[in-house]
Amino acid sequence: MPHDLFDKSLYDFHTPQPSYWEATAGPSPVQGKPLEGHETCDVAIIGGGYTGCSAAYHLARDFGIDVQVLEAGHFGWGASGRNGGFCTMGGTFLSLKHQVRLYGEDETRQYWNAQAEAVELVRSIGDEEQIDCQRQGNGEYVVAESDAHFEAMQKGAEFKRKLLQRDYKVLDQDEFRTLGYDAPHQHGAVLEQPSFGLHPLRYAQGLAAAAERRGATLHPHSKVNAWHKRDGVHVLETDGGSVTAKRVIVAGNGFLPENLHRQLRGRALPLQSVIVVTRPLTGDEQAAHRWVTENPVVNSRHVYVYYRMLPGNRLMIGGRGDFKGTPVGEQTTHAYLGAEIARLWPEWAHVDMEYKWRGLVCFSSRLSPTIGRFPDDPSVYFGLAYHGNGVNNATWAGREIARWLAGGNSGDDPKPMHLPALVRGFAPRFPVPGLRKQYARAGVAWHKFRDWLG
Repeated sequence: MPHDLFDKSLYDFHTPQPSYWEATAGPSPVQGKPLEGHETCDVAIIGGGYTGCSAAYHLARDFGIDVQVLEAGHFGWGASGRNGGFCTMGGTFLSLKHQVRLYGEDETRQYWNAQAEAVELVRSIGDEEQIDCQRQGNGEYVVAESDAHFEAMQKGAEFKRKLLQRDYKVLDQDEFRTLGYDAPHQHGAVLEQPSFGLHPLRYAQGLAAAAERRGATLHPHSKVNAWHKRDGVHVLETDGGSVTAKRVIVAGNGFLPENLHRQLRGRALPLQSVIVVTRPLTGDEQAAHRWVTENPVVNSRHVYVYYRMLPGNRLMIGGRGDFKGTPVGEQTTHAYLGAEIARLWPEWAHVDMEYKWRGLVCFSSRLSPTIGRFPDDPSVYFGLAYHGNGVNNATWAGREIARWLAGGNSGDDPKPMHLPALVRGFAPRFPVPGLRKQYARAGVAWHKFRDWLG
């Protein structure tokens, strides 16, 4: 775990975040117990978020493979249980034109088709396993903050239609005022489908419980402290015991335990994301900005905020955190989100924030997800770096890793060549990994400067 990147308070696995999701999830349906003694299995998974539990679910359900999941906190402790609940298209910070330049039109289309497939995978698992994850909306809005932004978004939507052969609905200011909301900053919007919002912790715990029902063994509060290979098999050690496995899946994302194996070092750039949820808005308050949509929303800035109206008329808004992760910095970034509420929706400037929390999103050096196997050990698989779109991307990555592992015909190639080129194999290590926070500072500063110019 890269504990040196952020304050140790971000890695307290025994303490749940004081989030709206934790307050409203209800009793966890997961039955697993912390690991005690020595156990063996075919596949051991490090990390019990969307990636790990999806992999366990599909390995057990579709292939009858003996799998055990080791989670450092409770299931849903990490980003899978504390994100904004956006099941939306994305997963990369590369512009569409940059994707085409790097990978070509066909591979870019394949990636975005996989994005849509991933959204529908979450929907289908929720339906099949009867997970009460409070789905909301039927798309994601990107809201233009100026006329210039709206003009650029119109051109971008047309480019996407032609390249990706998907529909992108453009709504002018008056149309969005009717279907979405009204505020001084909104100058129209673009609707992207398929997308929806959900309760991320309920989905995370429901997915974990579904993996259990299908035959996977789950161990909460079982942080992996050491990992070594002996006589051709992997041994994962926790405070309570150890698991011996033929194969391992690493599924840590922003909480990647990179101290456990040299192949993981310097691969991920975790960044803080902070979220607040207001008290319930009254009918008059909601009418002041004519808010009617249940769709998740992002604004059109480069350093954007994301928001949605939750059940019970509570506004949720999230954005980037600081680069230290201290409790003091957390208070500062929460105050920033309060100021954003006042800027975006002046009639709600007085509304109190009742829930405040934070977590980590994960970036790779190539700014796209990374799925593959260790180059020097084809018995180890991994999936990470979902760039703030983990609900669908991580669920899909877990399924694809399960299928690849169980297929038995992948040879020694460390890259999943059947998947889109944007996600194949390890992204290169960040140069001088100790400077990752400085890279992040520079990147955010550059994008803020671009917003200022705009």
